[in-house]
Amino acid sequence: MKRFPSRHHCALGALAAALAFTPTAAFAQDVGEPDADLVEGADVEDQNVIIVTAQGRSQVLADVPVAVSAVSGETLQNSGASDIRELNQVAPSLLVSSTGNEANGSARIRGIGTVGDNPGLESSVAVFVDGVYRSRSGSALSELGPIDRVEILRGPQGTLGGRNSSAGLINIYTAPPEFDFSAYGAFTYGNYDAIRVEGGINAPLGDRVAARVDGVYFERDGFYNDITNRGTINNRDRYLVRGQLLFEPNDDLSIRLVGDYSKKDEACCAATFVQPEFAPLARISAGFDPFTRPSDGAALTSTANPIVPVLLALGQDPRALTQDTFNRDLYPTPGRSYEGETEDYGISAEINWDFGNVTLTSITGYREYANSQGSDTDYTTVDILYRAPTENALARDFETFTQELRLTGEAFDGKLDWLIGAYYANEELQVRDNLRFGTQYGNFVACRIAIAINPALVNPGASNCLGANVAALDGTLTGSPAFGAATPAILAGINNLASISDLGTVSEVYNQTSENFAFFTHNIFAITDTLDLTLGLRYTNETKDFDATFRNDNTVCPTNRNLLGGFLGVPTLAPLAGGIISLSCQGNSTSELDGVSLEDSREEEEFTGTAILSWKPTPDLLVYGSYSRGYKAGGFNLDRSALSNPLAFDPANISAAALQFDEETVDAYEIGLKYSTREFGVSIAGFRQEFSNFQLNTFNGAFYIVQTVNSCDSDLGGADRDASATTGACSSDEVAPGVIAQGVEIETYLRPARDLDITLGVTYSDTSFEDNLIGDDTGVPLDPALRLLPGDNLSNAPEIVATSSLTWTPPIGDSGLEGLVFVNARMAGDYNTGSDLIFGKEQDSFVVVNGRVGLTNIADRFAIEGWVNNLFDVGYTQVAFNTPFVAPQQTFSAFLAEPRTYGITVRGKF
Repeated sequence: MKRFPSRHHCALGALAAALAFTPTAAFAQDVGEPDADLVEGADVEDQNVIIVTAQGRSQVLADVPVAVSAVSGETLQNSGASDIRELNQVAPSLLVSSTGNEANGSARIRGIGTVGDNPGLESSVAVFVDGVYRSRSGSALSELGPIDRVEILRGPQGTLGGRNSSAGLINIYTAPPEFDFSAYGAFTYGNYDAIRVEGGINAPLGDRVAARVDGVYFERDGFYNDITNRGTINNRDRYLVRGQLLFEPNDDLSIRLVGDYSKKDEACCAATFVQPEFAPLARISAGFDPFTRPSDGAALTSTANPIVPVLLALGQDPRALTQDTFNRDLYPTPGRSYEGETEDYGISAEINWDFGNVTLTSITGYREYANSQGSDTDYTTVDILYRAPTENALARDFETFTQELRLTGEAFDGKLDWLIGAYYANEELQVRDNLRFGTQYGNFVACRIAIAINPALVNPGASNCLGANVAALDGTLTGSPAFGAATPAILAGINNLASISDLGTVSEVYNQTSENFAFFTHNIFAITDTLDLTLGLRYTNETKDFDATFRNDNTVCPTNRNLLGGFLGVPTLAPLAGGIISLSCQGNSTSELDGVSLEDSREEEEFTGTAILSWKPTPDLLVYGSYSRGYKAGGFNLDRSALSNPLAFDPANISAAALQFDEETVDAYEIGLKYSTREFGVSIAGFRQEFSNFQLNTFNGAFYIVQTVNSCDSDLGGADRDASATTGACSSDEVAPGVIAQGVEIETYLRPARDLDITLGVTYSDTSFEDNLIGDDTGVPLDPALRLLPGDNLSNAPEIVATSSLTWTPPIGDSGLEGLVFVNARMAGDYNTGSDLIFGKEQDSFVVVNGRVGLTNIADRFAIEGWVNNLFDVGYTQVAFNTPFVAPQQTFSAFLAEPRTYGITVRGKF
């Protein structure tokens, strides 16, 4: 990081200690003599060969001139992975996290991912399960059941099929049906009263048909204690059922049908206040300016912050403001709930038909995903903001149909390995919300106004936070009204503001229909026996139709807008009048939108592609260089707050065009080498990725925006770092990429003995904003709320990440009994978790170690294992964010990562 001291050397030392004193294991990149028969879509481990389909055809991992990590199902089982978040432990370039709702989970590769919780933004890292695209990466934050393997491709993708992506993709392959009978079961019990039951059966139905059924049930108490309402939050209560049929009528044709259903009934996601003992810069700055780096100020949650005494006076439990960041006792508003429900189900069919020298692959998928989540949205005891836990609580419903067709074959005596294909996707997205101001909102924000006028006048016991102290303003005490002739209107506006109680959204419905079709080709030319040229091209057409309907009962907003709007042009009154209007109409929550409907549409098309030159000077060494151009579609900001700044809101001229944002593009360059033998292998990749119109979803102090970020070739003289929204423009012909990700990745494996595997992966990635930042590609100025971004690292983008693992499976006696010792570790360097990079949201470097010890192959059927995740109970945050409305100097709250968990698992197979 560039803004606070790095602790990379300390964290690397801890990682080395983990390797030195405990066995470790993670990547399944064992590579040796290739199997002569490559099985399509299978993870073949004969003599430690890993077969992947990263280029749309089966290849030995070491022969693929692409930065790809392949993780076997066995490694995932040993690491305790149940959803894609656990892939963090085994892939150093990957970071998966979730925030205020598990549906908002985001995956990042090389520091690049979708920033923000808005489902209108597509995933920078696409997720596929059995070849079927998942509409957002958060939909994969659920039980996955038995996994055959996972492939993580780094860098822009699109010429191989499926959905295009700008940062990479995650391919998850579930365990397929087989033509031998088998069954298995597993039972796990762990701390927090965790119970996980998993089982399945695979059976041949004749010589040509095989069937498989798998199921998982998982329940666990929450990691947070709700002291107010006497319960737990961030619990688990979920299940998955998946059924499959494999039909092979002859040797040339296979048909695989998959159907799955999963459901979650869980309370999520709580947050705690950030304290300076964890984040040293979470302190009060000079002048309460969050853009000024604090020095030795008091904690943001101390009574030196003028808003904190107000919180306490209105009922805030003081323990929440003083306890450690990682004390998981919570004190929410009585009666408010984080309960939610998620349903996810779908069917798919994959057909592979080999006719002569050509193979046809068809993948058809239909999926539905529905999530809603209640919340005490201000995360305090005071009732400021909430979502009732109904089907409209920040709900997002997806209905997605996808169809992919690929033809692959060879020509010119095997010198050309060609692939052509087409892809179609139709996605129906509906977002619903019921966000309302709480019963104490008016009283609370009236105190914010009183603090701005004169902190000595604050009286939280009065509904308008002034009470008898109003005499100091209306002229009763001084004989001179504080605001001249405007005084009666100002005081009336404060009283109106104070009356806001349980008002706001009755319902909001956003509908977005996306239609995507693409044609692609990916071809490998054998120039010589050792030199290959790969050329790929994709054409994508994307159409999005949008409509929205609003119901809102906040009549105070238009009342105060009409009362005080005329003062916005008076310099001495504009700040105060603007503050009252903004808090009355926060997020454009206004009855002026009641019954309003909007609609809009956009269409875009893009050519993307790749060129790779690869050389194998020896059978064990591959060297390559590549260029790729990637693309992520633009869309609509599905948030009414982005319609306009509340001060400029004109109910007679509401346009959905304000919600549009442009497509994101990337030019990526990579060089690499892969060396592999049975005993040792190493993969090294150097990369540079240049992002234009980088899509950033963040809160700018007034509303949520999707800012597309670019840079200017000319020096802006610091105008992108000031508080003005009008300075820092750039000529459109000088617009340049706004985000650069560049660095080196190293992945190694070592097999010193037949039963011992060691891996190590290190990623150094300088993923940062350029200097002289601007907004979209027309050259408009950067939003001033983002003025800390120029020249700094992106959020959640540590410069150094390292993973390591060791697996030891020694034979015990000659009965077939084996031991199992497995440990893996992940070190992440320092980074800021806030998309605005505000001081106080930093996360210092840390190391997470997982382990598993057991006996396997007991009587050739059973295993018993003890396991622990986050062995040293390291506290770290996923995201720190502005605690809603708690200002004048904003306090921060954080979604915490999971604490130490441990338990025992018993397995059986038949």
